[in-house]
Amino acid sequence: MQGKNDTQPKTHSKAHPVLKAFVCGSLSGTCSTLLFQPLDLVKTRLQTLQNTQPGGAKVGMLHVFITVVRTEKLFGLWKGVSPSFVRCIPGVGIYFSTFHSLKQYFFEQRAPRAYELVLLGAAARCVAGISMLPFTVIKTRFESGRYNYSSVCGALKSVCETEGPRALYSGLTATLLRDAPFSGIYVMIYSQSKRTLPHDLGSSALTPLLNFSCGVFAGILASVVTQPADVVKTHMQVNPTRYCTTRHALHLIYTEHGVRGFFRGAVPRSLRRTLMAAMAWTVYEQLMALMGLKS
Repeated sequence: MQGKNDTQPKTHSKAHPVLKAFVCGSLSGTCSTLLFQPLDLVKTRLQTLQNTQPGGAKVGMLHVFITVVRTEKLFGLWKGVSPSFVRCIPGVGIYFSTFHSLKQYFFEQRAPRAYELVLLGAAARCVAGISMLPFTVIKTRFESGRYNYSSVCGALKSVCETEGPRALYSGLTATLLRDAPFSGIYVMIYSQSKRTLPHDLGSSALTPLLNFSCGVFAGILASVVTQPADVVKTHMQVNPTRYCTTRHALHLIYTEHGVRGFFRGAVPRSLRRTLMAAMAWTVYEQLMALMGLKS
């Protein structure tokens, strides 16, 4: 009887782990989205600039930042934050809960190997990316400054009426080519980096800072590798009539801007993706630890 009673609290603490992972992921996504939205806006504006003739003056991140503040005021840097919230809060929750479910299902008895971490991260990101793609399209258009949408609901209605529901999934291939490799590479490098830390440091008060540092290192590498796919995705979602397919978009970008065109907006994107992913994972793991779950 005593042994049976002893097992009850443990069973209760493991109730609804996927829901807890979703909540932890959503909270981490809220923090990171609010903080780093300006970098995402600047990245989108850089990638969709039209006045980029050969020999012309180069436009950098700082110039775009100052221009937005001058013409749209300081809060203009947070344009598109509404669809970002609608996309990231449930999207990050879906990502982390899917990741947690897959990890617990396939690797409950052992730690996943490096290539298995890549597959876990990529699979979780594909689920979240496909689920939230319509809001990603709306977010990108908000940030581009070319559309005068008044709200997320109004934008969804406008796109469905004028371009058809299929437009909400424009850039799907490019999005998956960007997000799946990014997440796979990130999770693998992040996890492997944490494993190299001394055990006594990994369980100290410095744990959040060390995790964040590992996340920054992983984010930089993953961002550079997936930058070309991000440029293609942005063009296809902002102007789907011109950049109608991934192959056509690749051809147009290369013809008009050369190889460098695939790395426009790389600095603000790398900063945002790196810091956002590092913060999201750090907050997620700390919250999961507080809830008594292994992330």
